[in-house]
Formats: sequence, C-alpha cells, structure tokens
Amino acid sequence: MSLLELSGIKVVFGTARKRFVALEGLNLSVDLDRAKIITIAGESGSGKTTLGRVALGIQRPTEGRVLYRGQDLWTLPAAGRNTFRREVQAIFQDPFSVFNPFYRIDHLLMMPLKAFGIVRSRAEAEPLITDALGRVGLKPEQVLGRYPHQLSGGQRQRIVVARSLMLKPKLI
Repeated sequence: MSLLELSGIKVVFGTARKRFVALEGLNLSVDLDRAKIITIAGESGSGKTTLGRVALGIQRPTEGRVLYRGQDLWTLPAAGRNTFRREVQAIFQDPFSVFNPFYRIDHLLMMPLKAFGIVRSRAEAEPLITDALGRVGLKPEQVLGRYPHQLSGGQRQRIVVARSLMLKPKLI
C-alpha cells in the first residue's frame, strides 16, 4: 500500500486566454512500508514547488488524484486530515517564514506537540524537545527561550527539522 500516491496530476495556472501548465501527467508513489529517498530536481519554473504543494494538500490539482493511504486527500474526514498533517511533514527552504517572530522557540516547538495531542504539558514535552534538538545537533540552552531572529539561519533550519521529527512523520 502507498502512503501517498499522485496519479495523473495536471496543474494549470492562469485564465482561458493565457494558461501555464506547471505539471502534466505526473505520477508518483511513496510506499508506506519501504523507506526511500526521492529527489526532485529541475530548473527554476519546472514545477517542483507546485508538486510539493499538491503533495501536501495545499494546491488542488486541475486534474488527477492525490491519495493518502488509498483515500482521496480532498475528501478525507477531519480525523484523517489531521493524521495526514502529522504523518506528512514539510521542511521549507526559508525557515524564517515558518516562524511567528513574536513567539519564542519553546512555544514553536511545543505547539505541534499539543495540537496533535502528543503531550498535555510542558513537563511531558521537555524530553521530546530535548531529544529532537539533540538529533539535529542543537542543545536546549542554545535555542530555548530565544526568538527566531536571535538564531542563525542554520539554527532556524535545524529547529524546523527538529519540529518535524518530534511528530514521527512517515514522509518529510
């Protein structure tokens, strides 16, 4: 069974007079039980971002189907959509745009843990946050209590990776 399957994907932008086909005839399957790394490469404007947006359920394709665990992503009930959001995580190229600058890093790491019901308190979250930070080469005392603008670009990027890893996703 596939975790995520994109079948016959076509994405068209523009109007009837001026159309731009970003993706056409795209098929991609990510197995549920077999770990693998897939690289999408291409020049600027080749559709990589559009593909990512379709796979994440941010952009609805003009044609084709996006299936998550065999079900149409666009018709999933709320519980299924929530599981999808936890299991399929994105790490964006610009980490600063992901963060709300008014929140400290602690809050930014705690928020998804609480939102997905993984923890109920800060005490429950601390070991998960510490472990995730360690996995990306950061020490809690280096980043916790600080605001995103107080960290380097590399630290912010690693915070985003740690945030995703805490959710134990099936696909990043």
